[in-house]
Amino acid sequence: MSASRRLPNFSALRAFEAAARHENFSRAAEELHLTHGAISHQVRALEQELGRELFVRNGRQVKITSDALKFAQFLGKSFADITAAADAMRVASVNRRLTISSIPSFAARWLAPRLGRFIDRYPDIEVVLQSSGQLQDLARDGIDVGIRFGRGNYPGLVVQRLMGDVYYPVVSPHYRGGQQPATPKDLRQHTLLRSVEPWSPWLHAAGVDMAEPSGGLMFEDLSMLIRSAADGNGVALVRHVVAMQEIASGQLLRLFDTATPCPDEYFFVSPPGAAGKPQVQAFRDWLLEEIAAFQRQQA
Repeated sequence: MSASRRLPNFSALRAFEAAARHENFSRAAEELHLTHGAISHQVRALEQELGRELFVRNGRQVKITSDALKFAQFLGKSFADITAAADAMRVASVNRRLTISSIPSFAARWLAPRLGRFIDRYPDIEVVLQSSGQLQDLARDGIDVGIRFGRGNYPGLVVQRLMGDVYYPVVSPHYRGGQQPATPKDLRQHTLLRSVEPWSPWLHAAGVDMAEPSGGLMFEDLSMLIRSAADGNGVALVRHVVAMQEIASGQLLRLFDTATPCPDEYFFVSPPGAAGKPQVQAFRDWLLEEIAAFQRQQA
């Protein structure tokens, strides 16, 4: 007969241990959210299975036998061990989780396509990727890593620079039937799509004396800006890191050789309490490897 067949009913064991600890069926019932009758029934069933009385009954009063007391003490220790083991499993599960918050354009267009390689290397780490442009309180929201695009001024966080980026204009090969601007100065006669990133620094670098475009639709999400350009709605000023997929696939064409550095850069930020976690350190090291490989490919 297997060990599982010899093990008494677990619910009956719990009922007996609680009744023995309280020496009172009613208080045991309150603890386990059962009725007095249910506790009594489970204790009776355990007595029948073991072939001996566990309590001496005098009406509704009960007194545990000496042998049953030793059995109850053993069960109490066993239940405590089970609880501790379950708690350790829960903690281990949480400790294997890595929660990342990234700006949407970087998350969708650079990080997500590569993240499978991190998961293959660390299959025991559960990765939760959140797409957010908000500078939320990472520690308060339980986020281990934030990837942000800015100047690196993130008080109270552990900050590491990842890489910079550059701007240049792109256009769909189908825009205006394939009649793209031949020189930067030709942009005066074309639709310039607007985003939160200004055109003026690039126009100045390209030697175009032209005011910042105004009016019309402004895109706050660079992914939407890129989609609009790929649909042939106009010329877009984009960041290389987030537009390279469409350029590689031929959905967008880069215009001209002029590129201007972005004043903002990509940063890895983490709350001090999370920065030392093994999964955070593993992700940071992997991410720096991926960025180094990416930059070698761009050279």
